[in-house]
Amino acid sequence: MTCPRCESAALYYDATRRVWQCKAKHPRRQFTVKVGTIFEDSPIGLDKWLAATWLITNAKNGTSSYEIARGLGVTQKTAWFMLQRIRLAMQDDGDGMFGGKVEVDETFIGGKARFMHRSKRAEKIKGTGGLGKVAVMGLLARHGADGHSVVRTKVVSNTRRATLAPEVRQNVAPGSEVFSDALKSYDDLDADYIHGVIDHAEKYVDGQVHTNGIENYWSLLKRAIKGTYVSVEPFHLFRYLDEESFRYNNRETNDANRFEKVVNSIVGKRLTYKELIGEVP
Repeated sequence: MTCPRCESAALYYDATRRVWQCKAKHPRRQFTVKVGTIFEDSPIGLDKWLAATWLITNAKNGTSSYEIARGLGVTQKTAWFMLQRIRLAMQDDGDGMFGGKVEVDETFIGGKARFMHRSKRAEKIKGTGGLGKVAVMGLLARHGADGHSVVRTKVVSNTRRATLAPEVRQNVAPGSEVFSDALKSYDDLDADYIHGVIDHAEKYVDGQVHTNGIENYWSLLKRAIKGTYVSVEPFHLFRYLDEESFRYNNRETNDANRFEKVVNSIVGKRLTYKELIGEVP
């Protein structure tokens, strides 16, 4: 262990206060093992942090802040902040490009009009289809390096060609096989990829050409959002995408391995409450 301020290894541990102190003279010499992690500046003990991490990592449909609050004996607001910080550790860095066979699709996340109060429905629903909802794009690489499909998702501003096509080119290696539905936004992918199109007005599968894999992922995502989280603000949606993608991409490992992977990703990531609610640019 080294000092997070000066990286000196000359430290001593104060057992009465459970803090480390750097022997070099500089400001903020005292620190705990939480410094430099998603747990930094949190008064919550590691026993509760690690329990919350285990629960959200291994719950198939996610874990709500109310469940965490009841189980750990903290407030719902504290539990929500904890879960958002853990989701940061679950975030995929998106290194490398997909290759081989890749499915691309898009969906819309938002409440159904028939379940909204009249005033809320008038405020949010301005038309039909995806209007009033948030667009999400997904890429699924079939049979990745470990033999299992891997997904990558992102919130997008719209589903036009100028938005979706660059995302495909940024994440999929040229020359790969790309499968999409008949949305016109994907028409110009033919120049860079072996592009297979399935028209869902006619059929859903034509040999290897289908988007069933990514559509299965959408069903898992929406089940978690509608069944567990109920209402997710668009501003925070990308964090819930990170959570669901992590569980999907690590579905073939056991609970302990998923937990270990998240714990190994807590260093160098920090999320303050002001950043979380958008008060810090």
